[in-house]
Amino acid sequence: MRVWVDITDSSHVLFFAPIVRRLEDRGDVVTVTARRFASAELILRRYGIATLATSQHRGGGMSARAVGLLNRTAQLLGSASSGRFDVAVGGHASDFVLANWALGVPQLTLLDEERLRRTNAVNVRLVDRVAVPEAVPTTVLAELGASSAKLFRYPGFKEEYYLRDLALDGEVLTGLRVDRRRVVGVVRPGRAAGRRTPGQTPAPGPEDRALDELVRELGRRRNVTVIVLGRDDAQRARFAALRLPSVVTPLGPVDTASLLAAADFVLGGGGVIEREAAALGTPAYTLRPLPASAVDAALRREGRIRRVTAVDEIELRKKDSRTLPVARRDPGIFVAALAGLAAGGRSVGRFERLV
Repeated sequence: MRVWVDITDSSHVLFFAPIVRRLEDRGDVVTVTARRFASAELILRRYGIATLATSQHRGGGMSARAVGLLNRTAQLLGSASSGRFDVAVGGHASDFVLANWALGVPQLTLLDEERLRRTNAVNVRLVDRVAVPEAVPTTVLAELGASSAKLFRYPGFKEEYYLRDLALDGEVLTGLRVDRRRVVGVVRPGRAAGRRTPGQTPAPGPEDRALDELVRELGRRRNVTVIVLGRDDAQRARFAALRLPSVVTPLGPVDTASLLAAADFVLGGGGVIEREAAALGTPAYTLRPLPASAVDAALRREGRIRRVTAVDEIELRKKDSRTLPVARRDPGIFVAALAGLAAGGRSVGRFERLV
C-alpha cells in the first residue's frame, strides 16, 4: 500500500509518527510531506521520519492566504507526480485536500474538534472519510456536510493514541532538581498570556493575573513544588520574578510527557496539556470557564479535568497511580481505517457530484 501523509503543524507530528511507524512495519510505502511551519520538519527529522518539505505558512489577509493555498497545492501535486497513491491522510489542510481530490486519491482527513467551522464544509465534501472523536456530536458534523457513512468516529481522544508509544523518563524530576517526595505540580499558562503588541511588553490579562495568584499561593505551600512551563521568554520572566524557591521555571526544553506522568497534578489555562495529563492518569485542573471542545466537555463530565478558581480546590497530595484511570489507545486503529479505505478504492473524485 502506498500512503501519503501530510503534516502542516508541529503539533501533528506526535499524532502521525506512531501511525507512520506502524504503516512501515507492515511493509507499506509511506511518503510524508510537511509544511515549513512551527519547525514541523525539524521535529519529524528528530523522529527519524524522512520528509518532503513544502512552502511556508502564509499569514496576513485573504489574498496572501489564497496565494499560499495555490502555491502549496501546486507543490503537493508535483510531489505526487512520481506515482499514484492508494490512500492519503492529513490534518484537514485545504491544499492537501484539493490535491488529492484533483488526483482522485481516496483520503481520510482528521478534523480538529477545537476548530470546527463552516469553512470546513467545503473540505468535508471533498474527502472520502472524516475522522473525529466519538465525543463530537453527529449533528454538528452533519451541518458541515459529513454524512454518517463518511464518518470514522474513534473512541477517546488524540492524546491517548500518540502517548502510547512514548518512552517515559523516570528521572525527569531529578534532572530538574526537584525532590520527588514533595507534591509536584506542573503549570502551563494559556496562550493569551503570550500575546504581544508590537513594540510593547504584553500586559497580563485577567486570566494571567488569576494564574499568577494561584502559582504564588501554591509556591508558598509546605511540601509543594510548582514547575511552570512558560510558552515564551516573557512568561518565564514573569513567573521567575515571583522569586519563590518552590516555583521552578525551566529555561530549556523539557520532556513534557515524562514530566506530566511524574507530576501529582497539572494546572492549565486550557489546551492540550490538560488532555495529555488525563491520558497519563495525572489529575488535571483548568482555569478555563468553558470547555474548548466536545472532548474537553466529556473529560470534565468524567471528572478527568476539573475547573478550579482557588488553590483549596486542588488536591495537594501525592497521587496514587494504582487508582487513576490511564488510557493509552492503539494508533493501529487509524492504520486499519486507511487500509480499508485503500482496499475499497473509492474516492469522491474530481468529476463526481459532491454530496
